Amino acid sequence: MEIIRITVNDRMQRGYSYELQARMGEEFDAEFNPQLSPKEMLALGVFGGRYLTDCRAEFSEDWFTEAKLYTGDNPHGDAKLNFFGVHASQPLSVWKAKGWIHPQDPRGWFQWYCRYFMGRRTADDARQIKRWKAMARHVAQVKGNCEFGDLMCRRKQRQALLHWAYDSINL
Repeated sequence: MEIIRITVNDRMQRGYSYELQARMGEEFDAEFNPQLSPKEMLALGVFGGRYLTDCRAEFSEDWFTEAKLYTGDNPHGDAKLNFFGVHASQPLSVWKAKGWIHPQDPRGWFQWYCRYFMGRRTADDARQIKRWKAMARHVAQVKGNCEFGDLMCRRKQRQALLHWAYDSINL
């Protein structure tokens, strides 16, 4: 595979670069099996449409053809753009306080996932995959408390699962 180097210059990172070491959407860690691609997540509606609005050039333009993106001034975006119509994210300040944010991915897990999906591999992968696996408890809670297909049941929890590439629509 030809080595491709990506250089990032956006609102949150300047001059950060990384190499793609795997083919896009392939060669994932054996313990990491996301159910949704970044393109699917963006099309369904995640993060109030606020995610990746200033850094689209880093990723495949194809990801954005059906993406629900918010271009207004509200820092929380628009919950109506989320598949379940609710906000299910904590502010970036909370993520930082909990130590979830690392300098290579200042936007958090979804940025890590987008870059991982593109083919970047780093020493932080194991930590992020462990965090992703921990979300499975929410799948169990939705399955244990909701009738299959009742999309009104636990909407906030279902939206949070979408943010972590779990297909909470088909639970």
